[in-house]
Amino acid sequence: MRNTGQERERLPIPREIKVLIAAAFVIAIGFGIIAPVLPQYAQSFNASATAVSAVVSAFGLTRLLFAPFSGRLTSRFGETPAYMAGVLIVALSMFLIAFSQEYWQLLFFRALGGIGSTLFTVSAMAFLARKAPPSIRGRVSGAYASAFLIGNIAGPVVGSVLAVFGYRVPFLIYGTALVVAAGLVFFLLRDSRLADRGKPDTRPDMRLAEAWERPAFRAALTSFFANGWATFGVRNSLTPLLAATAFTGTGFWLDGPQIAGAALSLFAVGNIAAVTFSSRLSDVHGRKPLIIIGLLVAAAGTAVIGWMDNPWLFLALCVVAGAGTGTLNAPQQAAVADIVGQERKAGPVMSTAQMASDLGAISGPLIAGLVVDTAGFGWAFLLTGGILAVGAISWTFAPETNLPVDPGGPRTGALPKVSPPERPAAPPDAG
Repeated sequence: MRNTGQERERLPIPREIKVLIAAAFVIAIGFGIIAPVLPQYAQSFNASATAVSAVVSAFGLTRLLFAPFSGRLTSRFGETPAYMAGVLIVALSMFLIAFSQEYWQLLFFRALGGIGSTLFTVSAMAFLARKAPPSIRGRVSGAYASAFLIGNIAGPVVGSVLAVFGYRVPFLIYGTALVVAAGLVFFLLRDSRLADRGKPDTRPDMRLAEAWERPAFRAALTSFFANGWATFGVRNSLTPLLAATAFTGTGFWLDGPQIAGAALSLFAVGNIAAVTFSSRLSDVHGRKPLIIIGLLVAAAGTAVIGWMDNPWLFLALCVVAGAGTGTLNAPQQAAVADIVGQERKAGPVMSTAQMASDLGAISGPLIAGLVVDTAGFGWAFLLTGGILAVGAISWTFAPETNLPVDPGGPRTGALPKVSPPERPAAPPDAG
């Protein structure tokens, strides 16, 4: 007997996950505030487009390098302690960025933030994989993603307004928001943290080699890379520069920096409009179709955005690209959780997925920035659309990961069940 849609709707999201969702909302508002400001702040140090992109890539580089350690630290010390430590490290980096005096300081402090970011991201992913009921994984992933997206809608607009007070103020506000988020988790998850401490988690890690044997995991790594390139890389580094460069002095009712903030907010609007249905549909109809549709829509919207000279069309395409990203995000995240299951620790596998995203976030801004410097914005965004299309192709050859669930029982119909390893330690090559 399979769970019906009504049974899924009645199953509530656990309180512990709601706390993490609230913290995600606080973090997202702060991140949205600095997103349109960071590239222009970097430009204030007389940085080129490539150097501006390097600030974004430095953040991704440290996330990539530290991801294997974050997975191990999460498995060793638990998700909530790792989460709080990561959030506070990012908060410290924001305060330091606010007082940077030279470009290299901005670059270094932004890189420091990447260490904390990957720590709290991987620990949150592992926490959701462990606590989310299997039959509503998509809904849980969607709710968590929505918290970030709602914050990202308001954040860029607020950030653009705050820019009139100087580029440093938004970073101080973001740092404060991160401290608030860490406080929420510390106080509201105290009982859960103490319970986990009193009952050690003896589940073994899922070995990375085992996950790699599954075509769906390899497809997920490809789409995580593509999404990292487009969403966390090019969108944050080049879209604000394109808006500020192409639409300043055009007589439009918004000036360049304000259009940059509006573009990121509308991207988030498209995201949240899509994620509200894609996360729930993926629990009923599967992850794969929604991931492919999302990648193709994002590819189409992104590929032509750099050629736009009409601000209305530019903003409309931001909505389209955001909708594509919103369609794929929650199902993609839930697919990795499907692969791991609840019987194994998710740290190594989740950190590897995060590494794929970070690799895209590093290489995307650098390569696309070079393309902008040599050939213009149009070709850079066309290249990014092509990368997203490759992600869609990879999923066409992968199996579905969302398998039927018997009420109150294990997953059925399924990927082959593999016995856990005798020792919980991950092999040396695990992420």
